[in-house]
Amino acid sequence: MRVVHSPAHEKHDPESFIAAGRLATAPECPERAHRLFAAVTNAGYEILPPQDHGMDAIRAVHDGDYLDFLENGLSEWRQLANPAPAMIPNVHPVRHMRGRPNAIVAKAGYYVADTGCPIGPGTWEATLVSAHVALTAADLVLNGETAAYALCRPPGHHAYGDLAGGFCFLNNVAIAAQHMRARSDRVAILDVDVHHGNGTQGIFYDRSDILFCSLHGDPSGFYPYYAGYGDERGTGAGEGYNLNLPQPPGTGDDAYLRSLDTALSAIMDFAPDYLLVSLGLDTQENDPLGILSITTDGFARMGAAIGALGGPSLIVQEGGYLCDEMADNLLAFLKGFEAQRA
Repeated sequence: MRVVHSPAHEKHDPESFIAAGRLATAPECPERAHRLFAAVTNAGYEILPPQDHGMDAIRAVHDGDYLDFLENGLSEWRQLANPAPAMIPNVHPVRHMRGRPNAIVAKAGYYVADTGCPIGPGTWEATLVSAHVALTAADLVLNGETAAYALCRPPGHHAYGDLAGGFCFLNNVAIAAQHMRARSDRVAILDVDVHHGNGTQGIFYDRSDILFCSLHGDPSGFYPYYAGYGDERGTGAGEGYNLNLPQPPGTGDDAYLRSLDTALSAIMDFAPDYLLVSLGLDTQENDPLGILSITTDGFARMGAAIGALGGPSLIVQEGGYLCDEMADNLLAFLKGFEAQRA
């Protein structure tokens, strides 16, 4: 398995975000990718740089006005009387309001769901390159490799077609899935991040050609709170092609893997030409943002179960935050996955 990665992720380096009403150090930081990159490098994986795919594949998933906001909004923000260095929204158009604003403070709230997505001077460049990392890894699989790993940062699965959230700006896995769909009738996405991939779900919710399955912490008490419930099954043509498997806090290896078997059975029934895995390492028992209790051995078992499906697969990095086990968990997953492909 080859790995695609770019050091350009470092250009997105948020200092802080707001958690429980307090300014806190941003957990989605360059050090995350540094540790994962060191792990795959030291393990002997070949690292490839991303290729520039232009904007067509990104526009196939994301709204044009939203992309313009991500690219140019900070320049407008800087024209405010006393702006913060990074653009962070402080007002949102909640459920009783429908207006589409012109003021940049209001546009920030319109296009960004929460305070976890500070947009700084290098955010757009890093985000764009992250999408190209996923597209380049997708091309490896489309061109015949059995699997590839896209070491993306920033992550993407909370981003909707026109809305950032949860540290995510462009939805890397959705962009790659749509790109691969051009060569396939059926594509499946399996999200194993501790947080529900609400953006990915939203993008494909009314489609029957892309199956979305997600295992995640129970959203009734955990981010993203407003999506990820078991009764969300898709709509219209997409009804029955969305599977959410919320996990109670503290869920450990055995219970988690039983739920994973349910998702894998759904994927086998769907019989996709390509499988994409949104790999979150934040299900780990010591992850600072997690609520589940997956061990390093659990990640190896998870990788093996997914790898045993066979078929061309793209692994796309999502969450996973600074803890001592993070890099070991990545290697355990990849080695478990590869052991089933030997």
